[in-house]
Amino acid sequence: MRTAPRTVGAWPSLSQHALGVICGLAAGAWLGCAEAPTKFVTAGFSPFLISLGFVAGVFVARWTVPMLVRGTASIVLDIRAAPHLVVWAILAGMLWAVANTLTVFAIRDVGLSIAFPLWNTNGLVGLFWGWLLFNELRDAGTGQWLKVLGGAVAILTGACLLAAATTNQVSGAHRAAAGIAAALGAALLWGTMYIPYRKAYLSGMNPLSFVTIFTFGELGTTATLALGFDGGLTHVAAELSRARPALFWLFLGGFCWVLGDLFQQYAAKYVGIARGIPLSNTNQLWGLAWGALVFGELNKATATARAMVIIGSTTMALGALAITFAKAPKSEQLRWREATERESRRYGQEPDAPQQIAIRSRWEWLIAAVAVGIFLLLGLLAARPPFSVNYRWAGSLMLLTLASLAGCAWLLWKRTRFS
Repeated sequence: MRTAPRTVGAWPSLSQHALGVICGLAAGAWLGCAEAPTKFVTAGFSPFLISLGFVAGVFVARWTVPMLVRGTASIVLDIRAAPHLVVWAILAGMLWAVANTLTVFAIRDVGLSIAFPLWNTNGLVGLFWGWLLFNELRDAGTGQWLKVLGGAVAILTGACLLAAATTNQVSGAHRAAAGIAAALGAALLWGTMYIPYRKAYLSGMNPLSFVTIFTFGELGTTATLALGFDGGLTHVAAELSRARPALFWLFLGGFCWVLGDLFQQYAAKYVGIARGIPLSNTNQLWGLAWGALVFGELNKATATARAMVIIGSTTMALGALAITFAKAPKSEQLRWREATERESRRYGQEPDAPQQIAIRSRWEWLIAAVAVGIFLLLGLLAARPPFSVNYRWAGSLMLLTLASLAGCAWLLWKRTRFS
């Protein structure tokens, strides 16, 4: 089975579980940061336009980061070794695109601080699919199940507190209900999206290769949604022109999301979706920090509403941590092995085949230069956000996020060479 990391460098004693936990925590930081630019929806831009600009940044980053780390030829070799995963990756991208658009509506209707934890109930959906389809938590033991069930109850309790708090945060019960429904719909789709993730890693595909295919599904679906529901090509083109000052921030959010998603996928690879996804859902605390500290979303809230948001978010985060630290015993790992062998038989693969590494070509650096040029051009056109921003808090959160990138990327390189 190719889900175990190789022992490389100075960290041979770092366990697979510990590495997955670290990746999940880093994913939380970057996924939380990535959602901040979607705040532009409160400035009057269409949610479909916001989602399209965000995904365009994701598309550029998904082709740049994996290429620089592993090379295009290595990605092609991975695809040839498991061609059936192309369809699954595109399907995952389509599910992600619809969910991401729903989150923009949720942010518009109930705010980032509240919407974030609500859609993070996707961890419960992923937990269910991991148990049902991939033998996660099978033969895990009573102690591990208690951690998981206790964490699930904590997540649901926190979500209920946040839903109740929306009546004090937004005007109009109809708008609050629409925001809650959008956030929970995104949770259902994102939780289901992890099925292709897990199939990919049981089949041995590298996360960097999987996300490269994934992006075609998400960009195509997002463009279709924008064209179909936002007035057609002419209107979308006019809106993109009007939104030029905001595109840099949306592209930057997409880039941050790609980094967070990569760490999340390594977490899913090493500890499974039942554990890895809830841990990456600590991004709700980062979302709360960005919403409350940077954008001041709780400044006008009542003391009761503010307390409910903070307690609800903290309860959900503690529930996610309880689930994640339910370390898989050897008996459960044997059931994971059974799931791997089942996938191998289904698609006629060799379960323990080594990964192939190809040499990168020089033209790939040209693609990277083009991607950097796109960001520089959009940066020249960028303007200050048309809403209140506390730049001191924004800078502090970004420094912490960059520190998580440096630390986790170094550990992945030393321990696995990003395998």
